[in-house]
Amino acid sequence: MRKSLLAAAAVGLSLSLVACGGDADTTTPAETTPAGTETTPAATETTPAASETTEAAPPAEAAGTLTVWVDETRIDGFKALGETFQAATGVTLDVVQKPSQDIKTDFIAQAPTGQGPDLIVGAHDWTGDLVKNGVISPVELGDKAGAFAEVATRAFTQEGQLYGVPYALENVGLVRNNAMVQDTPATFDELIEQGKATEGAEFPVVIQQGPDGDAFHLYGVQTSFGAPVFKTDENGDYTAELGMEGPEGLAFAEYLKKLADEGVVSVSMGGDQAKQAFLDGKSPYMITGPWWTTEFADAGMDISVLPIPSAGGQPSAPFVGAQGVFLASQSENAILAGQFIDYMAGKEAQDKLYELGGRLPALTESADAVDDELLAGFGEAGKDGQPMPAIPEMGAVWQFWGGAEVSIINGQATPEEAWTAMNENIKAAFEG
Repeated sequence: MRKSLLAAAAVGLSLSLVACGGDADTTTPAETTPAGTETTPAATETTPAASETTEAAPPAEAAGTLTVWVDETRIDGFKALGETFQAATGVTLDVVQKPSQDIKTDFIAQAPTGQGPDLIVGAHDWTGDLVKNGVISPVELGDKAGAFAEVATRAFTQEGQLYGVPYALENVGLVRNNAMVQDTPATFDELIEQGKATEGAEFPVVIQQGPDGDAFHLYGVQTSFGAPVFKTDENGDYTAELGMEGPEGLAFAEYLKKLADEGVVSVSMGGDQAKQAFLDGKSPYMITGPWWTTEFADAGMDISVLPIPSAGGQPSAPFVGAQGVFLASQSENAILAGQFIDYMAGKEAQDKLYELGGRLPALTESADAVDDELLAGFGEAGKDGQPMPAIPEMGAVWQFWGGAEVSIINGQATPEEAWTAMNENIKAAFEG
């Protein structure tokens, strides 16, 4: 399950960093040299003597170095990106690999001491914790903000400020086995009936769950009832007010019981079991993300990716995860970091990371040029999607949410009992 899914000022950069109040001008990053830094050639250096003019001149001194932390899944992409960035700006990108399970906690611990990196690459749902701990600075993309998918910039926004430059998006969609069915109904109920009537199908549609539940993969179905996990304010930012209460949430809870009764969801159907069932042709449909479609294609399956049909009458809005780059608030290389931020917001960087990472670019121009039909399908499936909440309160939600859904699926409590208790427990956790 994928839940896993920048500001110091730089005068003269096309992207100004908010905290120091610099205004952008037309100077390109490659033209900007940080004056007075240790990377500037010392005044005592001399030019080659006349007798040496026939020899090749030494290479120009590097403009400086930025340290960026990445995990093992992104190391290759950012090393390649560092080469093109250095060629364009003269700035070296020192790419340091950190274990995925440690990178965020290590950053929160080390950044205040000045021992952390200048930049860190991670998921947008880190934003709340990073802001709360004061270890990242906001960024101002200026006119370039409108060049990104709206969901991408919203994902990195907290209280009206943008805290990361997004570069990739991912979400679940409905994956169809075209050898079993060719036309997909408009509603989820019709899809279930079609799946039941499909020759050779043991399951109408496969949705992974497991013993702890999996609210992430069910969220597109839930939101079609108008029951988002949190309500949003007038700016579209998440508030700490639950959106799962009320008749809409209860309607989804009742529908989940129906899905369990019809064999669509089961706690015995974990991620690996769901993947294998689809690979084995036991279901014409699966709700999953791009992390498995390559495996399906490699197995010779003819598949398509479609939006999840509505179950509750409103559009399905799955969680959208965004990947991006954060700027450490303690970085002493604001101007150089501004150059990298500017570069990350451009088509060259977005295209390269798409090529190496296989995720839909956050930059609209790059996303529109994607010729991979499956990734384009996920983009369509996520067009009404919602960023996974990055507010700190989200940490108190998952356990109660999954537990309630398991109780409903297993019949341990009525939908109303389980769902009401879930909401009360979550609110109590907020207060405690």
